[in-house]
Amino acid sequence: MNREEILAKSRAENQNKDIYSAEVIKQGAKAAVAVQMAVAAVFFVGQLLAGRGVNWGLWALVYSGEATLCWVKYAKLRRGGDLWLALGYTLLVVVMGSYYMAGLFVSCPLA
Repeated sequence: MNREEILAKSRAENQNKDIYSAEVIKQGAKAAVAVQMAVAAVFFVGQLLAGRGVNWGLWALVYSGEATLCWVKYAKLRRGGDLWLALGYTLLVVVMGSYYMAGLFVSCPLA
């Protein structure tokens, strides 16, 4: 196989996608979720110190990012570990989001 055949085969396999760009986007998505977690943790501690309880909606938002990443990875790669993580994060989003919504309706009197 000569150089041109190898390059043509590589282009066909990668469908002319920029592998470096895809890797940068993947690392950026992971970093974004880590920053979300850190900011949420700071807000969580601040809210607790201020005596305002826990904002479960904030955590539902944070975990929705993780859930989305895991669902996309599972859809593309079909690995069982990704499925279990996606299900776990989705469960956290549903529970925390439900708790947040219930708190809104319980604390708001119907007039």
